[in-house]
Amino acid sequence: MNQDPYPPAQPDDPPSAPQAFQAQPPEKPATPKTWNIMPAFWTIASLISITVNVILIAIVLILATQLFHIKQVLQVGVIDGLYQNFVKMDEASIITTIQVSDTITVNDTIPVVFDLPLKQGTEIILTKDTPIRRATVYLNGQPVPTDIVLRQGTHMSIALDMIVPVNQTIPIELKVPVNLQVPVNIPLEETELHEPFAGLRGVIAPFKQLLDSSPDSWGELSCQVFGGSGCKP
Repeated sequence: MNQDPYPPAQPDDPPSAPQAFQAQPPEKPATPKTWNIMPAFWTIASLISITVNVILIAIVLILATQLFHIKQVLQVGVIDGLYQNFVKMDEASIITTIQVSDTITVNDTIPVVFDLPLKQGTEIILTKDTPIRRATVYLNGQPVPTDIVLRQGTHMSIALDMIVPVNQTIPIELKVPVNLQVPVNIPLEETELHEPFAGLRGVIAPFKQLLDSSPDSWGELSCQVFGGSGCKP
């Protein structure tokens, strides 16, 4: 049997689909690159916060140190000074000497009542003809009774012995010069100024007590807050 030296050609495998038509998995869209800034933001914010806190603490410490100085100035120079001066003003007295130089006019009446004894000799003058009846006239040493008339203007010497009552009101009008030095000592607490001085002292007293009880240093502040054996009671 003759064999064909050339075997019959076998049909080729079906041609594969073109490369362009092969199924490919869908590609993922490219995501944009983003910067992660939050850690850096929190770091910067923390640093700023710490810096501000340190500055504020330093300012508070400086102000607290100055506060003790301001407290001393207010307490000693203002509050205590006002309080003590109000006390001294209330306890003070007005001591002075007043010079009085003036003229006083006296216009008054003085009643005068007394008995005036009068015993003395005097001479009188008759103001009219005065008859004397049954007078005795001595003629040649012989008494002769007769009536006589003493003419007006006749001078007569008589002796007075009597008590004269005096009851009279005498008007007085005088100008009296006055030149005096009058010492004056007026305690203010006995005048109307006592009440306002006491009121002003009462207004200042609460502030004085508050400043007296407040600390003067960090040590006193620590003693008031925490106490301790070395603190004064």
